[in-house]
Amino acid sequence: MGLLSDAFVYLCAAVIAVPLANRLGLGSVLGYLIAGVVIGPVLGVVGSETTEVQHFAEFGVVMMLFLVGLELKPAMLWKMRQQLIGLGGLQVVGTTAVFAGIGLAAGLTWQSAVALGMILALSSTAIVLQTLNEKGWMKTQGGQNSFSVLLTQDIAVIPMLAILPLLAGAHGASGGSEAHAGGEHGDAAAHGGEALAALPGWAQALIILAVIAAIIFAGRHLLRPVFRFIAEAHLREIFTATALLLVIGIALLMDFVGLSPALGTFLAGVVLSDSDYRHELESDIEPFKGLLLGLFFLTVGAGIDFDLLFGAPVTIFGLAIGLIAVKFGLLFALGTVFRLRGADRWLFALGLAQAGEFAFVLFGSASGAGVLEQTLLQTMTLVVAITMLLTPALFIFYEKVVAPRAVSKSEREPDVIDSRGRVVVAGMGRFGQIVSRLLLTSGYDVVILDHDPQTVENLGRIGMRTFYGDATRPDLLHGAGLGEADLFVAAIDDRDKQTMVVEHVAKTYPKVRILARARDRHHVYELEMAGAHRAERELFEGALALGRRALIELGSHPFRARTRAKNFRNHDREMLEGLRENYNDGGVDKSYIDAMRAHSETLYEIMRAEQGDDRHERTERGWNPPPKGDATL
Repeated sequence: MGLLSDAFVYLCAAVIAVPLANRLGLGSVLGYLIAGVVIGPVLGVVGSETTEVQHFAEFGVVMMLFLVGLELKPAMLWKMRQQLIGLGGLQVVGTTAVFAGIGLAAGLTWQSAVALGMILALSSTAIVLQTLNEKGWMKTQGGQNSFSVLLTQDIAVIPMLAILPLLAGAHGASGGSEAHAGGEHGDAAAHGGEALAALPGWAQALIILAVIAAIIFAGRHLLRPVFRFIAEAHLREIFTATALLLVIGIALLMDFVGLSPALGTFLAGVVLSDSDYRHELESDIEPFKGLLLGLFFLTVGAGIDFDLLFGAPVTIFGLAIGLIAVKFGLLFALGTVFRLRGADRWLFALGLAQAGEFAFVLFGSASGAGVLEQTLLQTMTLVVAITMLLTPALFIFYEKVVAPRAVSKSEREPDVIDSRGRVVVAGMGRFGQIVSRLLLTSGYDVVILDHDPQTVENLGRIGMRTFYGDATRPDLLHGAGLGEADLFVAAIDDRDKQTMVVEHVAKTYPKVRILARARDRHHVYELEMAGAHRAERELFEGALALGRRALIELGSHPFRARTRAKNFRNHDREMLEGLRENYNDGGVDKSYIDAMRAHSETLYEIMRAEQGDDRHERTERGWNPPPKGDATL
């Protein structure tokens, strides 16, 4: 029952701690680390078996690199080459050099200093990407550049795993199989490469190159028909088993020749990135990767040496804060060189200032290779864990302190609006641009406002004059000549701001007609209550056109598909009118839901009757669909 009881403890800790950590904004990785600390050093529920479990859980890192490879199509890598090689490459090399110099100054050998510098150059992909997505910062310049650096770091792990045994050899440590011990498979990896140990160096190199070439060849020419054959069986579990067999088989093959299993699975992922079965492989591997990585972080937390921490708290926390400070300074300088400004530069520097989860894997590889002393490894493992624990505080500091001040200092003054038109358009997103282009090409004078300086600049390049400014400001609307205009088009992305500006214009300029972009049916009612004369749902017509195309793809005649789409549109507009009286300021109540159900049942009856109606059979036979490219209904 030992295995089952251990599994129960780890799973129980994860199930309790991770959701709580997410609710507190700490992220799942820190949840796992905290859970590991609780069941390990605090409660002592798990003990000596933690190291063995960690060796097993490290296979999740191998799976992660396989999935990273699946996402990295060669064409995408080429497109991102400037950011990857420039910004990302400089970050990895520069940070490695700085920490290596600090290590040399502290008395380490050059081999140990370089190894430590490489490991500390990495940041936490899991924590940073999750936070950027949760906070909506991924689309900012700081978020995009952070992603590029993290991607470079993930790729850099592969050569780092290959370099560590070489450093061990130069250090005088045992090479070959021992150099690879403690990598992704720990003790199991200690036997990696022994089969080739008796061969001369040139023969070993040839065999290794042949194995890598075989992986690439098999991925391009052999695996695809194999997956096709497996998929034709229509057994999901067999496809999952095949995906796991692929990853485990490549890991064993690379271990056999003394190389990192992560290197082989990464190459296989890149080769299969263009495969028709890429998404299926991702969906099958992802749950195993997530569970194993979660288990890995649990074991890291459980393995933290609190005696060491309490024995020298000033030293440990001093090293952690010093690490963050050095990386922040380097990243801030790089951000300046690559023209990041204001809040974006701070987000980039603060977000990547911690050490990353791959450090634990590389520490294991360095330990097995003998390139880092055990005492230093224990200290730095604890330091890395603390920097990850401090990361949420860095993001909170950015969000609450840095970002508001950076935005206020870098806020661009609104443009002076020196033109007038019959129409004023607020917002030049995907909706506002279409409306504005239609009006401009029809010969109307339009004054366009938008609050995104990049959008204003891009539209200016194509000859579409747009004024920078916040359309929710009454003085800017007055300066745009709204009092002299006939029509106001509200197309702001933010739902609440959209409703607010419509309400202001309706009260301040009662003679101006207001047309507004709505997110959904309920937003239509809100805008109408605010004073809009007409509100259109932004996705309705596009979705309806796509639904009509779906009917044709499924075998419906184009005429029948067009008729059904028309019937759906007519009924939906009737429903929009009919539900208006059931909608109130409080939103949806029982009367609204009952009316909604009644309308839905009516729609089903209409569509079923139309489906069984053969009155148009002869018409259909002689009816030709609209010319290609005509998307009208």
